Amino acid sequence: MITLNHTIVPARDKEASARHFAHLFGLKYEGPMGPFAPVRINDTLTFDFDDRRGERFDRHHYAFHVSDAEFDAIFERVKAAGIVYGSSPWSLEDGKINNWRGGRGVYFRDLDGHILELLTRT
Repeated sequence: MITLNHTIVPARDKEASARHFAHLFGLKYEGPMGPFAPVRINDTLTFDFDDRRGERFDRHHYAFHVSDAEFDAIFERVKAAGIVYGSSPWSLEDGKINNWRGGRGVYFRDLDGHILELLTRT
């Protein structure tokens, strides 16, 4: 079995980005580890935020399959933070969610412009 262990997420300020991400997703940020600011997503995966200050970097799309309860909690924190959201990657600012495949989905940007997607059905 192949399991993704971690991925490097480029950030202008790794600690601010890690804290922001952890807050929105209801996760813990426990501080830097070596050159990274890791946030544990689950038992096998961390997002390792890494500084790219003054550098240009590609923006990425990260999709998260979540339960209905997790969707509700994360989406409430997104709205409370005043983050613009949308129903698709080409409609990031329409203020709507989608109901594709009988579930719910939403897209929004993090502090560094990466697109984060929540979906309740794969």
